[in-house]
Amino acid sequence: MITVFGGQTSRSLRVVWLVEEMHLPYRVRQVDMLAEVPDAEFLAVNPAYYIPAIRDGDVTMVESIAIMEYLMARYGPTPLAPAPDDPAFTAYQQFLHLGEAGLATLLMVPVVSRFLAPEAEQDNWGARQALFWAGKRRTLVQRQLERSTWIAGETFTAADISITYALEFGRRQGVFTLDEAETAYLDRTMGREAYRRALANSMPAVDTVGG
Repeated sequence: MITVFGGQTSRSLRVVWLVEEMHLPYRVRQVDMLAEVPDAEFLAVNPAYYIPAIRDGDVTMVESIAIMEYLMARYGPTPLAPAPDDPAFTAYQQFLHLGEAGLATLLMVPVVSRFLAPEAEQDNWGARQALFWAGKRRTLVQRQLERSTWIAGETFTAADISITYALEFGRRQGVFTLDEAETAYLDRTMGREAYRRALANSMPAVDTVGG
């Protein structure tokens, strides 16, 4: 059984959502990142001590997008990952990675600065620039949503999981005000039954089979 280490509002939600879409057996192992004493079991899985991470038999992995790619390759094929000869493949590949590298990672800088930096350093140059750069990359999402229902075309893919997390993170933290098309897009993605199950199952520690 796949063990997903994380919590409800962390990037582990991407992984739980994916396994729900793929109907894979899994359990969620909560990790309290603010605990005074490090979680020894989790530390053994990820010595760098950040979430998400998974344990799948003898395999341990970190980084949400890499984990998603591993699971789709290991337990696929799946329509969540278009084949290289599929016309949707290039958009899928681009937005799968843009959701983290181009959006969520950059958004962490202003968000963490706002909550953890000394008051005089919260509105710093680096935080403002990171938000500016994330905003530029967000225009790629906005343009894509003018063309198609889902981020890679007319079929829901893992790229939608990646982008949804980033947009919702920005909206929830108050650093993005989404436009009408983006809001409608999140209504579609977050309205999926697999997302709702993932959200519910990410809260307690549970053993479950996706779907």
